[in-house]
Amino acid sequence: MTTDKADVLRALHTPGSPLVLPNIWDAASARAVQEAGFPAVATGSAAVAKVLGYEDGEGTPVGEMMAAVSRITRAVDVPVTADVERGYGLKPAELVERLTAAGAVGCNLEDTDPRTGELVDPGVQAEFLAEVRAAAGQDLVINARIDTYLHGRTSTQEAVERGRLYRAAGADCVYPITLADEDTIKALVTEVGGPVNILFRPDTPSLARLAELGVARVSFGGGLHRAAHAYAQSLFAKVRDGQSPY
Repeated sequence: MTTDKADVLRALHTPGSPLVLPNIWDAASARAVQEAGFPAVATGSAAVAKVLGYEDGEGTPVGEMMAAVSRITRAVDVPVTADVERGYGLKPAELVERLTAAGAVGCNLEDTDPRTGELVDPGVQAEFLAEVRAAAGQDLVINARIDTYLHGRTSTQEAVERGRLYRAAGADCVYPITLADEDTIKALVTEVGGPVNILFRPDTPSLARLAELGVARVSFGGGLHRAAHAYAQSLFAKVRDGQSPY
């Protein structure tokens, strides 16, 4: 069953017809995404952390994060991919075991060390990803996040080199948190040699344009949760002020 769902999720990564993942934060939001017709569900670590009362950057105890993932996978029938930052300090085999036990068939793994805030050496990260792949076999769709741009390193070639290295290590898809311009996105899609995930932000090209550029996966990070939380705050303010929130 796990491999079947992983195969379904893997097949949805089609360049030119991207898998769109409105990242969720709990069982209710996961059900809402499934009910809206999306074929897969993706968690966002920042959103889940906020809901659980922690900060992003592996501030959430691993047990609480995996419990949250378990609640989400029980709530939906579609494949679930979990954002697990850089693995919460777990060894690759234990990380895979806990993700599988939680019902996830995919994961995001980033190349920033949350303990130092620094980029991980690409060779070290590739070795980590290879060990995750070896432990998981084909039961886990690995989305390897590339954080060079987040660290102010704007070389597309550096991002491409990391992407190729991570793909060779067994990643199914690479996820450069990019500048939003079309030329950069096109270069990444063309040169990485495999499926590319783009973060959708207000200044990102439209979903239709991302498809034209050959993107295979589009995710929303913590943006939807921030918007939902801001709306909830506006409702609470109305109640405070004696107004009807509805």
